[in-house]
Amino acid sequence: MTIAKKSKPTASKASERRRRSLCPIACALDLVGDRWTLLVVRDLFFGGSRFKDFVSSPEGIPTNILSARLERLVSQKIAERVPATVGGKHFAYRLTKKGESLKPILRAMRDWGLEWEEGTRVGGGNPIADKGT
Repeated sequence: MTIAKKSKPTASKASERRRRSLCPIACALDLVGDRWTLLVVRDLFFGGSRFKDFVSSPEGIPTNILSARLERLVSQKIAERVPATVGGKHFAYRLTKKGESLKPILRAMRDWGLEWEEGTRVGGGNPIADKGT
């Protein structure tokens, strides 16, 4: 009698187990649908790269949540961690191609907010976003 060995799950099988469903909207929301993640991505689009840049956003993301969101963005290959300076021990962040592909979604959300949420404006007092508008 032979005993079949269990194979290790592949990355795709492992990620399927963490998903609520195979719905692409649900999967996208699992990655970026919380209160903070797309705001970090927004700041990356507008040139923010250092932890201090993200903390200075007017939304006031708590540092423990910011750390967790940056780690999630890196682990999901939406952003990557790079040395802030040559030979330095601090890190900066930048969007990957996968992260850059979120730009149309952010534009659509911006446009929707401008149309339907009275009093909103591009930049909204965010020092990072105000530079990029």
